[in-house]
Parts: sequence; C-alpha cells; structure tokens
Amino acid sequence: MGAAPRSLALLRSRRLKKSSDFAQVRNDGQRIAQGCLILNWLACEASGTRVGVVTAKRVGDAVERNRARRLLREAFRHHREEIKQPTSIVLVARPSIVRQDFEGVRRDFLSALRRAGLRRSE
Repeated sequence: MGAAPRSLALLRSRRLKKSSDFAQVRNDGQRIAQGCLILNWLACEASGTRVGVVTAKRVGDAVERNRARRLLREAFRHHREEIKQPTSIVLVARPSIVRQDFEGVRRDFLSALRRAGLRRSE
C-alpha cells in the first residue's frame, strides 16, 4: 500500500472565528475581487493558514448562502497546501456564485491566489 492521503479536513484551528479576526483582515489586509468571490488576506505569524467565509443576504436565500459557503470552503481545502506563507484569508461570496459549479469557484479561487502572489509556483 502507498502512503495515506493527506487529510483534507478543515480543522477548527484553521478557521477564523472571531469577528475581530475578520475585521483585522479586512482593515489591515489586501483585497482582490475575482469572478464569484472576493479574496481578503493578511500575512500572519501563526503556524498555518486560516480561513473565514462571508456570505451576505444579497447572495440569496439561506440555501444558496449555505451552498456558497460550502463551495468556498471546499476550494480552500483542496488548495490550502499551495499557499506560500501563513496567511489569514477571508473569502467573500459575490451574488454570481449562485450560478457557479465547484469547478468555476475553484478556478476563480486559484486565479485570485495567483493574482495576489499567494500561490506557490508549480
């Protein structure tokens, strides 16, 4: 048997939870809008990259907002190892995410990381 696959679980220690953490990234960090999402980021001293997801009511009803959150978290989980340095990231869903599938969200996420200079070169 080969090596066990790396865990894709999004641990609590890798999530932004406090509103002060979200505010700090928004106020002190940088921002890029790309397709169906907005990427806010701030380099941090922590041992790893942490993520928070925001979906406003203008995105849609509760079902659409929950789907948007799941898509954004999933895109992050699959590509978190490609992020260069410990960073706090806040992903904001734009209303156009309602019409996207996972591949579209993943493409926008990777494009935003590339534009921000956060993605490791391949």
